[in-house]
Amino acid sequence: MTIRLISDMGPAHDKAIVFACDGNYMPFAWLAAFLISALSPGRDFDICLASMEMPEIPAGLEPIGARPCRVETGGVFAALCRDARRTETAYLRYALPRAFAGQYRRLLYLDADTFPQAGDFSALLDIDLRGHALGAVRDNSQWRTPGRLPRSSKRLGLPRAPYFNSGVLLIDTAAYEEQKVLDRCLELGASHPPEQIGLDQDLINATLRGDWAELSPLWNWQYTWATRLLEGMVGANVVHFIGHKKPWKHDGGELPPRFRRAYRAFLATHFPDFPAIGPDGTPPHANPGFLYKLYLKHLLSTRPMISYLSRFPDDLTVRDPE
Repeated sequence: MTIRLISDMGPAHDKAIVFACDGNYMPFAWLAAFLISALSPGRDFDICLASMEMPEIPAGLEPIGARPCRVETGGVFAALCRDARRTETAYLRYALPRAFAGQYRRLLYLDADTFPQAGDFSALLDIDLRGHALGAVRDNSQWRTPGRLPRSSKRLGLPRAPYFNSGVLLIDTAAYEEQKVLDRCLELGASHPPEQIGLDQDLINATLRGDWAELSPLWNWQYTWATRLLEGMVGANVVHFIGHKKPWKHDGGELPPRFRRAYRAFLATHFPDFPAIGPDGTPPHANPGFLYKLYLKHLLSTRPMISYLSRFPDDLTVRDPE
C-alpha cells in the first residue's frame, strides 16, 4: 500500500502535533493550532495541518509556522464505515505514522473540534508509553462505568476491554509501524461488514483490544452532561466537543459562551468567508430543565468521577489501562 506525504515544508523538529481533517473542519483545526502555538513559545515540535487536499495557510496565520501537508492514501479507507459526519478523512489519522515515517519519532494527533487551553505539549510528546504504540484517553462512556462493553464489541463478539476516544492520540511512530497497527486495522476492516465494526474509533479499538497506554483525561476532556461543570475545576488542558453540539453552531446555552466567542473572533479575522457566528444565544438560566439535568448528572457522577480522576496524580501520569 502506498501512503504518500506531500509538503512544501520539511520538518524542523523530530516530533509534531498533527491535525487531519477535510476542508469543512480545517478552520477549526487552524484555531486549535493557533492556540497551541500561543501556549508554546519557543516550541520544540512542529504543528502540521494534514488533509487529502493541500491545506492553505490563511492570511495572518503565517507566524504560527504550521506545516500544511497533503496525504495520499490510494483509497485504502474507501470501503470502511462512514456516516453523515465522518468521511474517509476520519481514518486519515491512522495513516499519519506511515506518512511521516522517518521525519517524526512522535506524533500527537488532535481532532479539529478540540480546544487546547493549557498544558506542556512538549512534555506530553516525550512521555514514556510503556511499550505501547499509542497513548490515549479512555472514552467518556467508560469514565464512570469502566466495565461498560461498547456496542461495537458486542457486534463483533469481543470481550470487555478498555476503550479509548480517538480524538487525541499520542503515537510512537516506530512502534506503530513495527506493530503493524495500520495494516491490522485494514485487515480487520476487510474481514467484516462495515456496519458490524462501526466507525473509525471502533475500528482502532477492536484492533488494539486494550493494548494502549492510558493518558490523563485532562488531555481529552470530553464534554458530556456529567463533565461540563467539572472541567473548570480540574483545569483541563484540552476540551473536546464530542457529539453534535459545537461552539460554532450551537446557541442553545448548553456550552460556555467563552468558546463560542473565541471561535467567532478567530473565524471573523482569518476566515471572513465562513458563515458569521451569531450572538451567544439563550443563557442557561432561561432553560431551567437543562440546568436541573446538568446538576443531577454531576451529582450522580461524583463518586465514580472521584475514583477515575484519582488514578492520575498529575496530567503526565501514564497507566496501563485496566
